[in-house]
Parts: sequence; structure tokens; C-alpha cells
Amino acid sequence: MELRNLRATFIAAALVGVWMTPASAAEPEVVAVWPEQPPDEPGNIGAETTEPGKPGEQPPTTRITNVTRPTLTVYRPAADPDTKTSVIICPGGGHRILAWDKEGTEVAAWLNRLGVTGIVLKYRVPARDEQQRWRAAVQDAQRAVSLVRSKAQSWELAPDRIGILGFSAGGETAALTALFDERKYSAVDDVDQVSQRPDFAVLVYPAYLIEKDVPRLQSYLRVTDRTPPIFLAHAGDDRVSCLNSVVLYTELKKANVPAELHVYVAGGHGFGLRPSEHACSTWPQRCEEWMKHMQWLQQP
Repeated sequence: MELRNLRATFIAAALVGVWMTPASAAEPEVVAVWPEQPPDEPGNIGAETTEPGKPGEQPPTTRITNVTRPTLTVYRPAADPDTKTSVIICPGGGHRILAWDKEGTEVAAWLNRLGVTGIVLKYRVPARDEQQRWRAAVQDAQRAVSLVRSKAQSWELAPDRIGILGFSAGGETAALTALFDERKYSAVDDVDQVSQRPDFAVLVYPAYLIEKDVPRLQSYLRVTDRTPPIFLAHAGDDRVSCLNSVVLYTELKKANVPAELHVYVAGGHGFGLRPSEHACSTWPQRCEEWMKHMQWLQQP
């Protein structure tokens, strides 16, 4: 490894160590997404399971599957700074599992350092509908946005500064939540009278946004002038093609939607916020700069 790459790895490791440390000692609040059974939920997939890490995996990644009762885990920043901005986090995992810490709680800790409330969404996995693998996850994410917005006053959050962030399949979930005009389930209570659309989105190596082998968005996706601002980051050598991000960025620009795109030469898939010798490890700094430019990190 070249000296500059080794130095970059040490710097990234130090930064990730900071991000993984909670900004507040307070226990996170866990809130049910749905008042009862989620929509279209058969409830027959077995007990929820958590795997703390695969043998020999360094660093280990906690994986959760068989989720039938979605929740929000709310991590609040320290009192100073508190921007009143919040971000709902959708971990990846191919709609099979949730990479709970690597693409969830570690991200919340990083956001807390920016003065942002990080809210980790435990959405339903594995996919219930193989024809629309995103459907249950997007239902949960849309409900989550409405729920956070409905609680904005009691949680002391800004109702017009609610973002969504996702990785891989969670990036697809976040993207569709930002793109869809309509709610993908029938309203169940007053929470669903509140808008389900986030105010901005951060998509990191999002998957399944383009048609197979064709560089165009899936036929059910539309970018309009109502689409919120989006930040995208991807590695050029990702097995999940970076065209998912590039094509979406192109459509965003056609619609004059504020957007920022970073495609790094190397990094593969699933790097999260963890250190590597690749420049893709710097995406959180670029995202922070973007959020500052968009004024979501200013105190209201």
C-alpha cells in the first residue's frame, strides 16, 4: 500500500471512531411505525433474528432479518449544536437483511455530531413481494416520514427539515420515498394525513433504480419539479452499477432539482462509513458540505 493510501486509511479510521461514538449518553427512543399490523403483512415469516457478525468478519456487522414490526430508533444530538434537522436512515441488505450498525446506528452517530437527529428505520425484510421487492420497505419509509413530521413539535424538530438517507436496497427505499407522489398504502389514522415526502435525500450506492442492462430509470419512477434535493455517492467499480446514481442525477438536473453526485474510482459496494484506502471514505465530508450549503445544518 502506498504511503498516501496508508495515511488516508489511518485518518478515515480515526474519523469513523469519532462517528461511531454516540454524541449523547441518553438512551435512544424506540417508536413503533404502525399502530397495529402493517399493510399487506402476512406475518408468517418467523421470529425476528439478529446475527452479531459473521465468523472472521472484521469489523463485524450486525444483521437483522424477519422484521414484521417496523420501528424507529431515535438518536438525538447533544443540546449544542441541535439544528432541529432530522434524517431517517434506511440500512441496506438486498431486501433480505438490514446491516443494522454499519449502515444504521453508526450513521446516526455521525449525524449526531453534525447536530442532526438520526432516526434508524427498521423496515420489513425479507421482501414480501418478489415482483415489487421495494413495496413493504417503501410503505414503512413513507409512514416513517409522516410519523416523524407528525411528532415534530413534541420532538422539537423542524417539520420542513426531515431528510431520508439510505444505502443499497435502503438507498432504493429512500429514493422511492423521495420520488413517489402517492402513498403506497391506504391511510390508517391521522398520521397519514401528514405529508409522506422527505425534504431531502442522501443516497449512497443506491440499487435497483435503473432497468436491467439499460441506463434509464425504472418505468415507475418519475423525477419532477416536486422531487426534493438529493445527494448521491457511488463507487465506479461497484457491482451495483454506479449508473443507478448517474442516471438519477441526470434526470434530477433535467428537472432543475438541486442535486450533487460523487462517483469515486474505487471502493466496491457496502463501504458505509467505515475506513478504506479509497477516496469513497470521504463521502460523509462531502455530504456534510452539501448539507451546509443547503442550510440544513444551520440552527433555526
